[in-house]
Parts: sequence; structure tokens; C-alpha cells
Amino acid sequence: MMDSAVGIAEGKAVNEGAVDAASGTQAAELSVILPSFNEAANIPILIDLLDGVMTGIAWEAIVVDDNSPDGTTEVARKIAQVDPRVRVIRRIGRRGLSGACIEGILASSAKFVAVMDADLQHDETLLPKMLAELRTGDTDLVVASRKVDGGEIGEGLSSIRAWGSNIANGLAQKLLNVTLKDPMSGFFMIRRDRAEEIAPKLSPQGFKILLDLVSSANGTLKIKELPFTFRERQHGESKLDTLVTLDYFGLLLAKYFGDVVSVRFLMFGLVGASGLVVHLVALRVFLLADMSFNAAQTAASFVAMTSNFFLNNQLTYRDRRLRGVQALVGLLTFYAVCSVGVLANVGVANLIYADPAYWWFAGTAGAIMGAVWNYAASSALTWRKN
Repeated sequence: MMDSAVGIAEGKAVNEGAVDAASGTQAAELSVILPSFNEAANIPILIDLLDGVMTGIAWEAIVVDDNSPDGTTEVARKIAQVDPRVRVIRRIGRRGLSGACIEGILASSAKFVAVMDADLQHDETLLPKMLAELRTGDTDLVVASRKVDGGEIGEGLSSIRAWGSNIANGLAQKLLNVTLKDPMSGFFMIRRDRAEEIAPKLSPQGFKILLDLVSSANGTLKIKELPFTFRERQHGESKLDTLVTLDYFGLLLAKYFGDVVSVRFLMFGLVGASGLVVHLVALRVFLLADMSFNAAQTAASFVAMTSNFFLNNQLTYRDRRLRGVQALVGLLTFYAVCSVGVLANVGVANLIYADPAYWWFAGTAGAIMGAVWNYAASSALTWRKN
């Protein structure tokens, strides 16, 4: 039966899709990946819109929902019960647009995969044109661009967000040598085999999967940009916030340094750097309150550790965010982890510190050792995967 299905699939023209030998239904040529969080009102509308523009195309929609509290998963499943072209992946204990896109792409067996937001801001009428470009075989990736002739930001972004998007585009182009005019676009279509080839290099964190794909491909993708107008959101609220901005800069740094360190480790390091500032401010306050230096140093250390914990919980480990009693337990384990990190820091520094002229090297080595320990132990104990 498997050989028969493969033979049928190979014998069909690309634009006809493959026929499932068991059911007689047409297998999808195109999978549309719809990452979602609190999009219950938008999913039914979007599926109807896709149905209206995909005439003559064997397509499917894969809704990848991050366990939305508004019931997005349930809404999508009700549609899937009557429409076999709709599939649903519910993610628990994992958050983030990039990770959702990667899981959706890897769940597809179609020749082509498209990624678009579930918030109705992306123009679904562009999908057939994108597919036509890929079918020629001369293109690996088609990007819906707001920056080429005919494309517009429209009413989809506020003036501040549009300004920030322009800055982010410029940084990506300059630091990563990305030639895309709109590397911040979240609407694109790619050959699935190319996406799977690049997937092991991608970060599951962050919100800019396209930038990650293009920079990780190191110039090997044949790219075409098509103009589109970014529409205004109709239902729900935007998921973008200042934390997403920090995620983006973490991705930018990770790619700039050739993925030597992960985005999460970079975020952990940035939080740690902020903790140093918090520590010094707290130390000064405690000393002004006539505390002894040792007592003030100890108290300041706990203030900094507390600050680091909550920042890491909100940013670095936002996909494993601890709440309620779990947050309290996590804070206590973070105190324990960081206390051991201090010992590792001092121990390594003392081993290296032989010549006073190299005090800076010993101190740096100790700090790096402490940071690596804190990151590894925190990932395994405080924010361990469920």
C-alpha cells in the first residue's frame, strides 16, 4: 500500500497534489502554518478566507496553539472535525512564535509550507501568487514584503512600531548581511525540504523566524519578495511587547556571533549584567543605612538575585514561566544555584590567580565560570522542562 501511494504521488503533476491511496482524498501540496495564542475569534474567519482564495490548490492549515486560555485550540478542533484540511497542534509548557512555526513546518508532509499570522493582518490572497513562484523551481523562499515597490505597512502598525520595525530591519541587514528588504516580515512561503534542512540551526525562541531562516541558510536560499499591505488587526490584542524586542536583539547577537552561544544564554547574560547594576545600587543604599560592608554586600547580593530571577522568569524563560507557588519554589532554587555559582566563580579565579598582573584574567574566568554554572543549573533545576 505504501509503495502504491508513493507511486501515485510521484505520477501527479505538482499543482494537482498527491492522492491518498487509502482514502482517495487529495494530499496537501501546501501547508499553511498558523501559530496562535488567543486567536479564537480569528481562526474561523481565517479558515473561511483561505478556503475562498485557494481554489484548485490542495492545501491544509496547521494551527499551532500555545495552550491559549481563550479556547483557540477547542475552536480550531471543532473546525477540524468537519474539515479534514485543518489540523491542530496544542503546545503545553512551550511558548514563542518561532518555536510554534518550526513545529508546524516539521509536522507537514506537503512540498511547500507557508507561515502567516492568525490575526488577519496578513493578506491571504497573496498565497496563490507565492505558490506559483515556488512551483517554477527557480525560487526556494517567497517573502511577503512591506518594503518593496507596491508594499505598504498600512494601518497594521502604529507609528512607533513602524519606526521600530525600520530600525530592526536596518540592523538585520547591516549586522547579518541579509539582503532581504523586509527581514522582519512574518509572512512567507518556503520549500519544505529547504526548511527541514535549515531547521536544526534555528532557535525555538523569539518571534522572527524568517530572519533566523535566512541568516542560518548563509546565502543558499533563492529568494523572491512580493509586495503586500499589512492590515489592521480586527480581533484580539497584539502579542508584541518590549520583551519581544529584547528577544529580537538576542537573536541578532546570536546570529552575529555564528550561533556560538544560544539566544537563551545571551538573554541570561544580559539579565546578569543588569543584576550587577542592581547589586551596586542596593549596596550603596545599604551602606548609607549604616550597615556593615559584609552585611550590605550579602543583602545586595540577594536583591540582585531576586531581580535576576524575576527578569529571567519574564524574559529568558518566558516559555517556561513559573507562577504562584512554583515561582516561590523557583526563587528559592535560584538562590541556591547562584550561591553555588559564587563559589565556582571564586574557586576558578583563585586557581588562575597566580600573578597579580593578571588579576583581570582570573576575575573574568571566574565570572564566566559562575555564569555558565548559573545558566546550566537554572535551566535544569529552576526552569526545568515539564
